[in-house]
Amino acid sequence: MLKCASIFTYEIDNQTAALSDLNAQLDKKLNLMDNTIGIIMCHPEFINSGILKFVCENLPFDIVGVTTAAQAVNGEAGDLILTIFVITADDVRFKAGITDCLGDDVDALVKEAYENASKDESKEPKLAMIFPPVGLQHAGDSYIERWIKCVPKTPIFGTLAIDDTASFGDSETIFNGLTSKRNMPFVLCYGNINPRFLIGTIPEENTMPYKGEITSSTGSFVHEINEQNSYSYFESIGFETSGISSVNYLFLPFSIDQKSRDDYDGVPVIRVLDSFTDGGTAKFHGNVDEGSVFTLLKCEAQDVLSTTQCKVNEINEMDDVNGVLLFSCVVRRVVTMTDNHNEEFEIVRDSLRPDIPFMMGSAGGEICPTGVRNGIPTNRYHNYSIAILVI
Repeated sequence: MLKCASIFTYEIDNQTAALSDLNAQLDKKLNLMDNTIGIIMCHPEFINSGILKFVCENLPFDIVGVTTAAQAVNGEAGDLILTIFVITADDVRFKAGITDCLGDDVDALVKEAYENASKDESKEPKLAMIFPPVGLQHAGDSYIERWIKCVPKTPIFGTLAIDDTASFGDSETIFNGLTSKRNMPFVLCYGNINPRFLIGTIPEENTMPYKGEITSSTGSFVHEINEQNSYSYFESIGFETSGISSVNYLFLPFSIDQKSRDDYDGVPVIRVLDSFTDGGTAKFHGNVDEGSVFTLLKCEAQDVLSTTQCKVNEINEMDDVNGVLLFSCVVRRVVTMTDNHNEEFEIVRDSLRPDIPFMMGSAGGEICPTGVRNGIPTNRYHNYSIAILVI
């Protein structure tokens, strides 16, 4: 039997009061069983004030997670908030770990951290939750690729750390109160756990009349589209005059049909255009495989809100739901920033069945499987999406 509860505090000045808030909710909502883990998200101010370290050191279980820009839990949605999603069970084992400082040898560091955390286990975990840092030289896809080498049959779910600044310079990963810009914490789940996954992107009818084949790419850098320099390609379709300008191209989503992949499961991934190099190469926020085909999409606030509502409705119809984690791309929040910049979070808060514990946070890149192919989960890195774990 697995049970969950979300607990939170707005207390940012008084350590004792913050811990009291969390303990009071925990005592009311949950009786801890043999094995417990906490997934944490918070505004960076909770690090600066010392609240984060204090509560993590004084709660009786491992706590792993990231900073974020906005959050929601049952009954609450806001910015300056600390939330913990507590999972407890007698028949599920949680192994928390963290890599050493990530440099060039990421493969070896992930392998070493995984082996240390899983040394008492004879089988792969049923679920791996990973929380990489943002802003390093490593693309989000590279973290998944490293983990697949360790756990090829395990679904991988998570998010990159962010904050509410344009540069994400205040973002940190979190492991038992210790924070870092260069380490990756994680949780391995073994035993009687049944993870299910949902991805919400952009409605298919939102395609624009622009398609292209990626004829030359390296990782997240697209050199040529339709055998044409990438910037020249965008110029040819009216780059400046069609509203696709250097000011707003960050908000343009691309549906990438990865037919060239051996493990392609028929589900496109979304990529956001990040910038151009001086040579005209397009840099995307995530890998774009050579040989894949893209479709340019349009997305407005209502599209974000409607896809989130659709996924909430799906969860509400599901059976055997003990808890839900939701990570929504920070760009989706920017798109919906009108008078109410937390509207997507409030939809989840107000529409999800009240008996389902949940935690939702802004994501710096979403990590979630899109399906299963030949018994192997197709773990993917996403942009512009809402990724959902149901347990």
